[in-house]
Amino acid sequence: MYLLLIGWLYVVLIMAVVEAVSPQGTVLGAVITLLLYGALPISILMYIGGTPARRRARRLAEQAQQDEEARQAAQGTTPLPAQTPRE
Repeated sequence: MYLLLIGWLYVVLIMAVVEAVSPQGTVLGAVITLLLYGALPISILMYIGGTPARRRARRLAEQAQQDEEARQAAQGTTPLPAQTPRE
Protein backbone atom coordinates (compact mmCIF):
# COMPACT_ATOMS: atom_id res chain seq x y z
CA MET A 1 0.00 0.00 0.00
CA TYR A 2 2.84 2.39 0.83
CA LEU A 3 4.44 1.85 -2.57
CA LEU A 4 1.22 2.93 -4.26
CA LEU A 5 0.99 6.03 -2.06
CA ILE A 6 4.62 6.97 -2.74
CA GLY A 7 4.03 6.57 -6.49
CA TRP A 8 0.91 8.72 -6.35
CA LEU A 9 2.75 11.41 -4.36
CA TYR A 10 5.48 11.42 -7.01
CA VAL A 11 2.92 11.94 -9.78
CA VAL A 12 1.20 14.73 -7.85
CA LEU A 13 4.52 16.40 -7.08
CA ILE A 14 5.43 16.39 -10.77
CA MET A 15 1.98 17.82 -11.59
CA ALA A 16 2.51 20.61 -9.05
CA VAL A 17 5.99 21.41 -10.38
CA VAL A 18 4.70 21.60 -13.95
CA GLU A 19 1.85 23.84 -12.77
CA ALA A 20 4.29 26.14 -10.99
CA VAL A 21 6.80 26.52 -13.85
CA SER A 22 4.28 26.67 -16.67
CA PRO A 23 3.84 30.11 -18.29
CA GLN A 24 0.09 29.94 -17.66
CA GLY A 25 0.40 28.28 -14.25
CA THR A 26 0.79 29.81 -10.82
CA VAL A 27 2.37 28.79 -7.54
CA LEU A 28 -1.06 29.01 -5.93
CA GLY A 29 -2.35 26.54 -8.52
CA ALA A 30 0.55 24.24 -7.71
CA VAL A 31 -0.22 24.38 -3.98
CA ILE A 32 -3.90 23.67 -4.60
CA THR A 33 -2.96 20.79 -6.90
CA LEU A 34 -0.66 19.38 -4.24
CA LEU A 35 -3.33 19.62 -1.55
CA LEU A 36 -6.38 18.47 -3.50
CA TYR A 37 -4.72 15.75 -5.57
CA GLY A 38 -2.12 14.71 -3.02
CA ALA A 39 -2.65 15.38 0.66
CA LEU A 40 -6.42 14.98 0.84
CA PRO A 41 -6.78 11.65 -1.02
CA ILE A 42 -3.72 10.15 0.66
CA SER A 43 -4.91 11.10 4.14
CA ILE A 44 -8.29 9.48 3.44
CA LEU A 45 -6.65 6.31 2.12
CA MET A 46 -4.26 6.12 5.09
CA TYR A 47 -7.17 6.49 7.51
CA ILE A 48 -9.19 3.77 5.78
CA GLY A 49 -6.14 1.52 5.45
CA GLY A 50 -5.32 1.90 9.15
CA THR A 51 -8.77 0.80 10.32
CA PRO A 52 -7.87 -2.89 10.81
CA ALA A 53 -4.83 -1.97 12.92
CA ARG A 54 -6.88 0.36 15.11
CA ARG A 55 -9.56 -2.31 15.53
CA ARG A 56 -6.93 -4.92 16.44
CA ALA A 57 -5.32 -2.60 19.01
CA ARG A 58 -8.70 -1.87 20.58
CA ARG A 59 -9.49 -5.60 20.84
CA LEU A 60 -6.10 -6.32 22.43
CA ALA A 61 -6.62 -3.54 24.97
CA GLU A 62 -10.08 -4.85 25.87
CA GLN A 63 -8.72 -8.39 26.19
CA ALA A 64 -5.88 -7.22 28.44
CA GLN A 65 -8.37 -5.37 30.63
CA GLN A 66 -10.58 -8.48 30.90
CA ASP A 67 -7.56 -10.63 31.73
CA GLU A 68 -6.50 -8.20 34.46
CA GLU A 69 -10.00 -8.16 35.93
CA ALA A 70 -10.14 -11.97 35.90
CA ARG A 71 -6.72 -12.17 37.56
CA GLN A 72 -7.76 -9.75 40.29
CA ALA A 73 -11.05 -11.58 40.82
CA ALA A 74 -9.15 -14.86 41.23
CA GLN A 75 -6.90 -13.25 43.85
CA GLY A 76 -9.88 -11.80 45.70
CA THR A 77 -8.91 -8.16 45.22
CA THR A 78 -11.25 -5.53 43.88
CA PRO A 79 -10.43 -4.31 40.38
CA LEU A 80 -9.48 -0.71 39.79
CA PRO A 81 -12.03 1.40 37.92
CA ALA A 82 -11.52 1.20 34.16
CA GLN A 83 -10.07 4.24 32.50
CA THR A 84 -11.53 5.36 29.21
CA PRO A 85 -8.97 5.51 26.38
CA ARG A 86 -8.14 8.95 25.03
CA GLU A 87 -8.69 9.50 21.36
